[in-house]
Amino acid sequence: MKRSPAEILREYGPFPGADRVNGVTFDGRHVWFATGDALKAFDPANGNVERSIDVASHAGTAFDGRHLFQIAEDRIHKIDPKTGQVLATIPAPGNGGDSGLAWAEGTLWVGQHRGRKIHQIDPETGAILRTIESNRVVTGVTWVDGELWHGTWEGEESDVRRIDPRTGEVLESLEMPAGTGVSGLESDGGDRFFCGGGTSGKVRAVRRPKK
Repeated sequence: MKRSPAEILREYGPFPGADRVNGVTFDGRHVWFATGDALKAFDPANGNVERSIDVASHAGTAFDGRHLFQIAEDRIHKIDPKTGQVLATIPAPGNGGDSGLAWAEGTLWVGQHRGRKIHQIDPETGAILRTIESNRVVTGVTWVDGELWHGTWEGEESDVRRIDPRTGEVLESLEMPAGTGVSGLESDGGDRFFCGGGTSGKVRAVRRPKK
């Protein structure tokens, strides 16, 4: 496994009215983050919050190109980002123990925090299609360029790791500075990850290694 220190490019926040960051996603223009009782969106160019949707947002967040998906306790809500309306709801696989959420190629990927698993699920029904085991607590999850990455956070230690989606083997690890946790994770599709910082209320941009 390749290990290297995470290169933090920028910190955003803490943000007004948001004392924690539970999940993070990127819609191509805004970074959305879950605060517990609202989804907020900021412009990563300047860090200004430009949108807020009042919706339960207790863990991971994802974007499929049109809709936001948000874990709310033991459910996953499908949300219209234009109106804030909840369009559909499916059960979350961990019954309240879920953390990260990502969209890739027509399915949702759900990090299960204490269960140390990542589930691929059907976005229409919530049915589990496959499960990948992890050897660490799983926080955020993201896919980029065919690579599966997830965050971990145990005690003072946290990293962003690339794993083999077939076996769960850890291939690469970006180790965060001590005391800097990763609660949510999303790629911008390029050379950045956006990492939620939990109770710090911050979102950090971390460089994604070149292939």
